[in-house]
Amino acid sequence: MKNWYEMNHQEVLETLHTRHDGLNEEEVEKIRAKKGSNKLEETKLKTPFAIFLSQFADLLVIILIIAASVSLFTGDVESTLVIVAVLILNAILGTVQSVNAQKSLAALKSLSSPHVKVIRQSQRLEIDSVDVVPGDIVMLDAGDMICADGRILESFSLQVNESSLTGESTNVEKKDEVLQGEVALADRTNMVFSGSLVTYGRAIVVVTETGMHTEIGKIAQLMNDTKEHKTPLQKSLDDFSGKLATGIMIISVIVFGLEMWRGMHIMDALLFAVALAVAAIPEALSSIVTIVQAMGTKKMAKENAIIKDLAAVESLGSVSVICSDKTGTLTQNKMTVQDIYIGGELLKEEDLKLTNQLHRYLLLDAILANDSTIANGVGIGDPTEYALIEMFYHVKGISINHGESILTDHMLRDTLPRIQELSFDSDRKLMSTKHIVHGIPTIFTKGAIDVLLERCTKIRDNNGIRPITEEDKKAIMKQNDAFSKNGLRVLAFAYKESDEELTLETENNYIFIGLISMIDPPRVESIQAVKDAKEAGIRTVMITGDHKVTATAIAKKIGIFNEGDEAVTGMELDAMSDEELARRVEHISVYARVSPENKIRIVDAWQKKGRIVSMTGDGVNDAPALKKADIGVAMGITGTEVSKDAASMILSDDNFATIIKAVANGRVVYKNINCALYFGCWLTNPILSCSAALY
Repeated sequence: MKNWYEMNHQEVLETLHTRHDGLNEEEVEKIRAKKGSNKLEETKLKTPFAIFLSQFADLLVIILIIAASVSLFTGDVESTLVIVAVLILNAILGTVQSVNAQKSLAALKSLSSPHVKVIRQSQRLEIDSVDVVPGDIVMLDAGDMICADGRILESFSLQVNESSLTGESTNVEKKDEVLQGEVALADRTNMVFSGSLVTYGRAIVVVTETGMHTEIGKIAQLMNDTKEHKTPLQKSLDDFSGKLATGIMIISVIVFGLEMWRGMHIMDALLFAVALAVAAIPEALSSIVTIVQAMGTKKMAKENAIIKDLAAVESLGSVSVICSDKTGTLTQNKMTVQDIYIGGELLKEEDLKLTNQLHRYLLLDAILANDSTIANGVGIGDPTEYALIEMFYHVKGISINHGESILTDHMLRDTLPRIQELSFDSDRKLMSTKHIVHGIPTIFTKGAIDVLLERCTKIRDNNGIRPITEEDKKAIMKQNDAFSKNGLRVLAFAYKESDEELTLETENNYIFIGLISMIDPPRVESIQAVKDAKEAGIRTVMITGDHKVTATAIAKKIGIFNEGDEAVTGMELDAMSDEELARRVEHISVYARVSPENKIRIVDAWQKKGRIVSMTGDGVNDAPALKKADIGVAMGITGTEVSKDAASMILSDDNFATIIKAVANGRVVYKNINCALYFGCWLTNPILSCSAALY
């Protein structure tokens, strides 16, 4: 069977046994009986009491319980009370952490819309999202939360924010055309997915999947299936406890036998052997470990690393691989203008001059053919568009006195109001507005270079307006290619003076102005942090939902991608066998256009190499991998509740550099715990200290 995105409208409707005027109630009930309600299911959760009891199913804890029992039997009540208090406190802490971890699926459920507009039997209805079934015809408008996966039947400039699934905050333009071949989730532009938000336009969609069969449902299933790993310390303590318990039992039995052989009374011999066992057990070890971890947690919290699980403090010290998300962690999560190609030369935004007429036309185009704005320092609208407004405020002569502006985008728009407009859509790839400039009707247009350049008959440079030549077009496209190779997003700008009505047919005969390139730039501190990690023997790998070219360009700037490294896409990863991935994983520095399943597979491949893996992320799509990793790190500012619940640590500043600081602190904690292990055994029994030291 074809994928939904490969089918035309008629094939989709026939496969789902539906039609444009919607299902009738009888059909809805039959489908619901077969497919179930549109909600996420979860595995049966343990009760808090069951979780509390499970905290005692640990060998070290069992040894301490035996020690407490023996202490009580021998009359040492104080030791018994101390041990029991520590065990109960640890059990309560463990229970709280486990109960918090169960919130992930509840947070996933909150992403669905409570109500949805559908067409059933030619009637428009508003129903609960749980009542939606495959085959329902759904109407989407700006501001709607999408409640199920669907194939677009009609799109009217629809744009959707799919950051919860892809991790990329840029709006995705949707269309209703058929896609061919294998297409990554982030590139399925004729589909909408549950948990996404409609940011612009409207559409009519036929529901293809509901509940656990949606893309977000698959993530929920991954969350249910993914088991949390014990930390290196927990594994070490389990191993040590086993060896210690075995050694104590053997020595106690030997001592008991020797005392009996010497003729000691059986009860005296037994008490002597038990006393030796009690002396050999490091009763304070668990509390010492907890105290050291708690102190480390307090210190990390002051440095913007909030630890949810005490055991995670020590895990940080053992990390050897960090799989990091790109957007917002390594980068600023903010589109920023880089280079401007105008008048045949490359300029920075601060090089633009209000006294230059060519530059003024570019600024007018960037602000007037723009639906975004900046209010109280916060961009409102499309990130690409408000990057242009920020560029405007960086021009010399506009902003003075530490940011106060003599001219604002609002003032410009009020002075030169729109007479007509043609909104951006994914088919034209253009946006046009008409204004009166110096008494002359003027149309400003911005859009994709490949579309707009073909509609230009003239070009404006510093010497004025002249006919555009093939050499001009080749030079412009050459510069566009250079921008693209560096992972930059490019917009082209043009205008014309005309009193004709602004229609789709009149979007022609333009005067070309220039190109503006943009990118989500790397954080300044990320470059040093990656360098510090490398010097500390920690490998940094970028995992992102962005395109390979953009991801690789950023990775090179930060220092993650070096000569001889590889970059692969999620589809290329899917084509690899486990054996091939095992051979290549140490050479791959960038994974682009990845799915949640890809992320889990990457983490697992490193773990099979014996590496301790940290995974960072902020989206719903990151949650399964955050849970799978030895230590999951979620973003505190941009992170979803799902990712925060699945993670062991939260960065309150969303900064990669904070992870490196936390790792350094984790190494100190790990060293202190090892010291506690050694000295705890030495104080209890000098003989066992030798085995602890060797261990």
